[in-house]
Amino acid sequence: MEQAILELTKNIHTDDIRKIVCSNPKGAQVAYRKICILAKEQGFQIEKYTEKQVFHENVAAISLEAVCKEYIGQGYHQIDLFTDTMQYSMKVSKKGKVLLGKNKLKEAVKVHIANNRKKNYLIEEGSVIEPLVDMGIFTKEGKIVRTMYDKFKQINRFLELIDDAVREHPLEEYHIIDFGCGKSYLTFIVYYYFTYIRKIPVQMIGLDLKADVIEKCNEAAKRYGYSGLRFELGDINGYQTPFDVDMVLTLHACDTATDYALYNAICWKAKMIFSVPCCQHELNKQMNSEDFSLMTRYGIIKERFAALTTDAIRANLLEYSGYKTQLLEFVDLSHTPKNILIRAIRKPIVKKELRQARLSEVERMMEEFSLEPTFYQLIMAHEKGSGK
Repeated sequence: MEQAILELTKNIHTDDIRKIVCSNPKGAQVAYRKICILAKEQGFQIEKYTEKQVFHENVAAISLEAVCKEYIGQGYHQIDLFTDTMQYSMKVSKKGKVLLGKNKLKEAVKVHIANNRKKNYLIEEGSVIEPLVDMGIFTKEGKIVRTMYDKFKQINRFLELIDDAVREHPLEEYHIIDFGCGKSYLTFIVYYYFTYIRKIPVQMIGLDLKADVIEKCNEAAKRYGYSGLRFELGDINGYQTPFDVDMVLTLHACDTATDYALYNAICWKAKMIFSVPCCQHELNKQMNSEDFSLMTRYGIIKERFAALTTDAIRANLLEYSGYKTQLLEFVDLSHTPKNILIRAIRKPIVKKELRQARLSEVERMMEEFSLEPTFYQLIMAHEKGSGK
């Protein structure tokens, strides 16, 4: 095998390589169905493909010989090396026979040289957006502050998740409640998105328990000229809305405050819900299981498992309540393990069998780990009170 790899690579210089493709995995145990290595302006980009995803990694340099040994050794039957004009191949049969080949290409391999394509953000650099200037993300000239680029990407990611839903379920006007708005950085940006980017009328209320925060936010909204946005002092639970609610935002509402926000949203039959949960302590304190004690024995495992269980239960209960629900990555995992956004879109018709299946899954999890989630208790109490 080593002699074949030396024969394959002896006349190829690394600088001439445009693309390497490792394909034809030996079996289901191989993690990736295909691996591509692409020459870039600076180094190489490795793309690892599963059935549904692709993972990227940038490296400064590669060794052709080492690459061939590594990936053929990891279980691929074939590797192809492309230069501008030639394709060099190595195939390994099921019986271990090695076949080498080379072909002159009819046309040059097309490879995008830049390491990363320029992403088209909903909010682009160069736009003078007062809230982003006040947040320290943009300069007064609309340039991104270098140390705030990750925050800039997070804001755009959040808007993209809203934009997907808005495009799929358009309305002529939106009525939005933002629970636990805090200093309202994202509240202002969401208002800007609707009013200035999509040019859709919006009436929006930010709700928080801190009077000084509410006062400052109202002053800022007035200063920005955001006439359809106001802030009110109030509790998440039991808030009486002045309009039929189209969208509910709940960003980093701590622990069970998220549950009360979700509960209110479904009681109002809000068409869309966007929730970024935070500090999921409730189930961590309750969690106990004889059969799965390994999930509760170690503190860090228990903490993360409890947080994931909390949001999985919330998602199922939203499905039970008539919403198509997704759990999506909001912030890159390298920044924080609390990186889940719940996106729920109300469906006009939900099959009774599906609703019951989602509820049964929650109740089996509750029984197994001795859980009493607030969101479940609120929904069940409401149904009992309404006679359902």
